[in-house]
Amino acid sequence: MKGACMKTTVTARHFKAHETLVEYAETAVEKLEHYYDGILKCEVKLSFEKAQNSVKVAEIILSVYKSKITSLQTSDDFNKSIDGAVVKVLAQLKKYKEKLHEKDRKQVRRVQAKV
Repeated sequence: MKGACMKTTVTARHFKAHETLVEYAETAVEKLEHYYDGILKCEVKLSFEKAQNSVKVAEIILSVYKSKITSLQTSDDFNKSIDGAVVKVLAQLKKYKEKLHEKDRKQVRRVQAKV
């Protein structure tokens, strides 16, 4: 079940991702909407860095109002890579949200000072 506002796309580069892996990635990024509902689009890109050593890469790109938030995580398992990328992008998302609230507070203070 996808969120109402956020459009999620999962892309597997140079391989065919299993349905359970795609569902895992979608449910992992859906949790981000609990922290900030202004996410317009979310892209999850899965790829191999080195096929011989089996290094899996997960990249998450969030499109929010006037900005993009990205994170990249590598590990030996796609689930670990996705979880790590979600943790990284969540920290950036919280920081972005805090900056937005700071701007709102400053504007409210200016309006109150003029009145």
